[in-house]
Amino acid sequence: MTETQGIFIHPQRKINGEITVPGDKSISHRAALFGGMAQGKTHITNFLPGQDCLSTLSCLKELGVTWERHETELWIEGQGLENWTEPQDILDVGNSGTSLRLFLGILAGSPFSSTLTGDGSIRMRPMKRVTGPLVQMGAKILGRQEGNFAPLTIRGGDLKGGNFQTPVASAQVKSAILLAGLRARGETTVLEPALSRDHTERMLRGFGVEVLSEGTQVKINGGGRLNGQDVSVPGDISSAAFFLVLGSLMPKGELLLRNVGVNPTRTGILDVLLKMGADIQLENYAEVCGEPRADLRVRPAELHGIEIRGEIIPRLIDEVPVLAVAASLAKGETVIRDAAELRVKESDRIKTVAEGLKSLGADIEELLDGMRISGKPRLLGGQAQSHNDHRLAMAWTIAGLLSENGVSLEGIEAAHVSFPEFLPSIRKLTRA
Repeated sequence: MTETQGIFIHPQRKINGEITVPGDKSISHRAALFGGMAQGKTHITNFLPGQDCLSTLSCLKELGVTWERHETELWIEGQGLENWTEPQDILDVGNSGTSLRLFLGILAGSPFSSTLTGDGSIRMRPMKRVTGPLVQMGAKILGRQEGNFAPLTIRGGDLKGGNFQTPVASAQVKSAILLAGLRARGETTVLEPALSRDHTERMLRGFGVEVLSEGTQVKINGGGRLNGQDVSVPGDISSAAFFLVLGSLMPKGELLLRNVGVNPTRTGILDVLLKMGADIQLENYAEVCGEPRADLRVRPAELHGIEIRGEIIPRLIDEVPVLAVAASLAKGETVIRDAAELRVKESDRIKTVAEGLKSLGADIEELLDGMRISGKPRLLGGQAQSHNDHRLAMAWTIAGLLSENGVSLEGIEAAHVSFPEFLPSIRKLTRA
């Protein structure tokens, strides 16, 4: 992370125009990884050149995968997973938990040793939910606290499939097990307590691998081979979420967000905002490369508080910081529960969101697995810290735009992880 940068977010009363949000981070990671695993060429358009996805590309290069990128277009010369080579250096995933977990799954079946690490935040994030099943399948993993924390050294080998029930609905945990299952003998089954995002299953099918899904259960047989593909990445709904909240709560204006991914395992943010009273319309719906997408038109609306809990949480877990901003300006009370997973994100997002919003004038109470928020007509503003967390940097920017006095924000550069053009997009819409 670069030296912390400070910026003052001035309050606004009108926002207008249209933007195209950057490519979906989750899909960009998987497109690059699967292209590197495949036989033949893969061409990816609208790839997200954020810091996390660039970490994935850097690790692929260390493993012998050849690729070329020009801005948001990526070409990968796939030679097949069996031709990956033992890295000569430690694989550094930076701040990318997705990179770490998915590489662990892929490397679990590779016949060489690799060591993966990341920044300070990554080294504090528990990995036992991934390393535990991989060890059961036959991989050898060494790391701090018995393989729970990076740096992690993994020696792949002869894997055996099995049945795995995950304690939480996590697309990254599910994906790591399924990717290990590709190199395992027999069938691998993953059962989740609720349905998590299914980008891995959709894209594996697109690359030619049979994946069977039924409810919250997914099955894959070992020995499947990936073939290079053309992949078009939709816009990231997690990035669009900040503008959906901004457009809903700004007194005047109208926003149009182009080509946003609306995969049903990711649209919890839409469901919740609509339930809160938002005026959001889907236009030009289409399905491309197995992923649904649409234009989203949002107009000002009067939001009201609701209860958010249960099976919808995995479908909006990354959007909770900006949802909390929306709740702080909605009429009545909003309660978010069953979201304890937020405590092991880039920051402890329950704690940092509650403390950050409180410092800006919100009426918010931190709960063990969520938060309780009583809405106010306006946030006063003040000082805020991103804690090197991209979602917080952008959420506090939205809060500042909607505040009475503005927000002095430290660490806005964290937004580059998933939305390199976030501030230029804000400036474009507030000038319109």
